Amino acid sequence: MSVHTRLLLLIACLFFSLTLHAQHHRDSKRFQAIESEKIAFITKELKLTPKEAQRFFPVYNQYNTKLWDLRHAKSDASKRESTARPPAGVQSFSATPKARSTSRKKDILSYDVEEIELKKSYREKFSEVIGQARASQFFEVEQRFRENLIRELRSRQER
Repeated sequence: MSVHTRLLLLIACLFFSLTLHAQHHRDSKRFQAIESEKIAFITKELKLTPKEAQRFFPVYNQYNTKLWDLRHAKSDASKRESTARPPAGVQSFSATPKARSTSRKKDILSYDVEEIELKKSYREKFSEVIGQARASQFFEVEQRFRENLIRELRSRQER
């Protein structure tokens, strides 16, 4: 390979890595902006006082992190299952296709059960800070925020 070709290849790699870094940085800023909007929305909708917000959001951040981890694990398990099939024409000796499908569904459903248990657990923790009524209302507020965000993103795509 000539020096010219190597130099061009090096420049292309450098440009590509800088582009990826800029994309990640831009996406990170977008994510932070969305999170800031979400916190403001939750604060407003639950009518949190500054003192309540100061106590509520550390608990919320723990909840959000655990929920994020759980959803990533579910996504990873789903991807693993979809790629863990035997090659075409080869039957697995471990179970029938229907049994494998059922066990996969149970595995994916177990993540949903874990998510519900996590929400129940954190509803109790939230209620210690903001009371039972607002702790229960939190999940509705969070859902409304997601719906508003989706609506906003769709309207931007249409423009």
